[in-house]
Amino acid sequence: MKKPMTSPGNPQGLSRRTFLGGTAAASTLVAMNVQAEPASGNAARTPAPAPRGAPFELEEAPVAGLQAAMASGKHTAVGLTERYLTRIQELDRTGGDTALRSVIELNPDALAIAAAMDAERKAKGPRGPLHGIPVLIKDNIATADGMQTTAGSLALVGAVPSRDAFVVERLRAAGAVIIGKTNLSEWANFRSTHSSSGWSGRGGQCRNPYALDRTPSGSSSGSGAATAANFCGVSVGTETDGSIVSPSAACSLVGLKPTLGLVSRSGIIPISHSQDTAGPMTRTVADAAALLGVLAGVDPSDAVTATSQGHAQADYTRFLDPNGLKGARIGVPRERYFGYHPPTDALIERALELMKAQGAVIIEAPIPTASKLDEPEMEVLLYEFKAGLEAYLVGLGDKTRVKTLADLIRYNEEHRDTELPWFGQELFHQAQEKGPLTDKKYLKALAACRKLSREQGIDAVMAKHKLDALVAPTQAPPGLIDLVNGDHWLGSSSSPAAVAGYPTLTVPAGYVAGLPVGLSFIGRAWSEPTLLRLAYAYEQASKHRRPPGFAPTANLRQVPEVWSKPQP
Repeated sequence: MKKPMTSPGNPQGLSRRTFLGGTAAASTLVAMNVQAEPASGNAARTPAPAPRGAPFELEEAPVAGLQAAMASGKHTAVGLTERYLTRIQELDRTGGDTALRSVIELNPDALAIAAAMDAERKAKGPRGPLHGIPVLIKDNIATADGMQTTAGSLALVGAVPSRDAFVVERLRAAGAVIIGKTNLSEWANFRSTHSSSGWSGRGGQCRNPYALDRTPSGSSSGSGAATAANFCGVSVGTETDGSIVSPSAACSLVGLKPTLGLVSRSGIIPISHSQDTAGPMTRTVADAAALLGVLAGVDPSDAVTATSQGHAQADYTRFLDPNGLKGARIGVPRERYFGYHPPTDALIERALELMKAQGAVIIEAPIPTASKLDEPEMEVLLYEFKAGLEAYLVGLGDKTRVKTLADLIRYNEEHRDTELPWFGQELFHQAQEKGPLTDKKYLKALAACRKLSREQGIDAVMAKHKLDALVAPTQAPPGLIDLVNGDHWLGSSSSPAAVAGYPTLTVPAGYVAGLPVGLSFIGRAWSEPTLLRLAYAYEQASKHRRPPGFAPTANLRQVPEVWSKPQP
């Protein structure tokens, strides 16, 4: 969900922003049984620095490195799981206002699963690149195990789904060790027009590990913060519009929002069947490629995945090329996605110069319909949210008394102290007023979205200029957490690809006052191999990613050079 905003570089205004196994490890599993945080404990006071302790042995370890360590016998899956669980306990849940609050719950079966993967490796060898790798998933992705699936809402506590989401089945089949669920903006940030990204009634306020008073962004906020903080090997987030790429950019990660249909949505609490997708959130492009190969695949329970036949790849790492920018034609939609934050513009201009130095051809390429997407997109989301969510709730059967959106609205009103202490449920009310998906108003808005974003939007500009990808700043550096007024957004570039159902991949582009900024590569349908190739080449040439320091606030003494000079 996007929120009203204007800026000198965005005179039209962007009308929305997506809200779219030892003793230590055993004690961690007990300590991480998350309960609702009292409303008074959610206040965004300026925190003291989080204790970091000794250097973390697995800091910034890539998937391939973890696999090599297990193959050599240096580490085991149990050992990796123990280390990540202990780190989560040390940095995520303890310390009051210094707690990151990125992990909403740990898997009580994590160590047993890891032990089984170690035994299988010894007997048969690894299943693939994720065998034994500790993974975190967002708390709107269903698991039929000892964990909850709640979208951050207390209304769904106890309503355990009857089966795993398809992407969870894929992860388990690949040998991944799902160690827990991550906090998120409640209901994937589709509840209020004044929400604070990263807050949920069940998990409290998640923070940004680069500056604890800053937003982790939403809605896959916990997946972003936890992965950046080295709480897991890789994580899975979900996006409707910006909810993978935004927290990834805010936490100096690689975030990949795939083409609609490449990754199944069955078992994922929905917003919009025409835009929702799960996707990788990782510290490197190579890790995103490895995870995408596991997640992608046809699911009989999600009809749209049938369109991925002939496009889905079992191994996306084969497209990684350090020279992948050579000869690439890169379009820049400058007039819409630059100008709202000069230091961000400066970083992206440097990125463009680096790409040119790597052999890319940079072309000015505005997206002609980008400013027309907001109104029809919101209409579609409101209709599809009500229909999709009620279908999900009915599928839970007698495990929950909440069956309709009206039931949820009523539950929140009856539990205002825990669910509505900081902001309301305006979007719930707006969606409740919508009719069925046969309404002419919905069908007209859906047709407009597809036409404006695809044939008149991304497809048109890329065909006109013969582009391999479009690039733009993902967003400005993360803003301050403000539970009273809600998020303050300057601008972002997620909507065209989100509405079209096309892929976007964000990579770290640098820092402003120690706060991360991301660069997005946007492509046409099924262009993940190209985006991975381009982003990998940029990543290898730039090497911007660095681990967070859990600072109490941004380093405001680092005045960006662009602001220290006279502006035209």
